[in-house]
Amino acid sequence: MLHLGAGYIIPAKDVVLIADFESTTHSKKTREFLEVAEEEGFITDFSEGNPKSFIVTDETIYYSMISSSTLSKRVNFAYNLNRDE
Repeated sequence: MLHLGAGYIIPAKDVVLIADFESTTHSKKTREFLEVAEEEGFITDFSEGNPKSFIVTDETIYYSMISSSTLSKRVNFAYNLNRDE
């Protein structure tokens, strides 16, 4: 499981991409991608209006108030726990 902040959790196995919001949205293509996803209703905002990262899954894009580096560490930790079982 991956905690996205504010009590929201998603399955870590569903994560396709974790990206830093500020550095990746400098790209026009990324901004367009997120704008279309927003228009189509694929974005769920758990950032309380202050996104630091976004997480892409097969069906949803989540905005999180937690940094991409912290989320990546959490996914790696969860992966390693499951691998040892």
